[in-house]
Amino acid sequence: MKRADRLNVARAMAVGLAGLAWANTMAVAAPASPSPAADPPTNPLWSEQKVRNYLPDMSWPEVEDLLKRTDMVIIPVGSLEEHGLHGPIGTDFLNGTEQAKLIAQKTDVLVAPILMPGNSPYHMGFPGTITLSAETIEKVYFEAVQSLIKHGFRRFLLLNAHGGNAATTRFIVDRINQETPGVAVELGEAAGPFMSGAYKAAVAKGAKEFPEPRVFDRHSGVGETSDSLYLIPNLVNMKAARTAKMTLPPHLQAMLPQVIAKDRTANLVFLAEALKAKETGKHTSTREMSDTGVWGVADITTASAAQGKVQTETFVDASVQFIEAWKKLRPMGVN
Repeated sequence: MKRADRLNVARAMAVGLAGLAWANTMAVAAPASPSPAADPPTNPLWSEQKVRNYLPDMSWPEVEDLLKRTDMVIIPVGSLEEHGLHGPIGTDFLNGTEQAKLIAQKTDVLVAPILMPGNSPYHMGFPGTITLSAETIEKVYFEAVQSLIKHGFRRFLLLNAHGGNAATTRFIVDRINQETPGVAVELGEAAGPFMSGAYKAAVAKGAKEFPEPRVFDRHSGVGETSDSLYLIPNLVNMKAARTAKMTLPPHLQAMLPQVIAKDRTANLVFLAEALKAKETGKHTSTREMSDTGVWGVADITTASAAQGKVQTETFVDASVQFIEAWKKLRPMGVN
């Protein structure tokens, strides 16, 4: 090979080696290319947290695992109805469901919400209320219970969070007991005997006592608003809260002192006629009796989360005591 050719080859090799060295240097020095994001963007409105024993949050293996520890289900029975100027339409459903969740953190029991609406025809004068017939409610809950029975659940605690559902809830309980292998109770009634003791225990631990109001205070009043301030605080607009102006038929107005004094006969007669749909002609729908939708004349601004906490914890603890007693009286696996 001629000297000139050898020089040309050497030059070519030098250029090649230099290029290779430059490429290697850049490969080491260059930052790594960005990898795909580990977590994709999520719904900015989503704020829910997974709750133990809450059916909508669970996978089927988690339900299967829970069935090894309990055959009990709490079913909240709520409503979608007006709750004055300050309370959310979903108050009853939401409060009842939150109470059930709190119970399920203290004792193994499934929480299974079925429906949001309930029976609320007397609130239809206010926009947003949704009411279902008692027959529809009963049919849906009964069929839902039948599904849960097929999976192995046997004991059902219906937590009625709306007074208008009382008769329907009792009928569902009876149908479960009469027509299925399941056994059912209404949780408010079941927890009743334990309430006084649970309240005294709360006070003994330092909870403030809240005396019952000396005025008429029912739907969306101080007691219910206090529950909401504790259970669903960001949904309550206390800036809009004000005392309602109530107009009752004269004969019902005359009963109020006895109703407030907890006279059972007066209360029975009063509630048989009050809070009824406008179509009945009784003039006792909420719109006909209250300018705000609140059924009561207590000062709503006195409601507090502290009062709601005492009320809620009393009910939760009383419910847990009943559930534990039922577990001892009828262990799992009894046919």
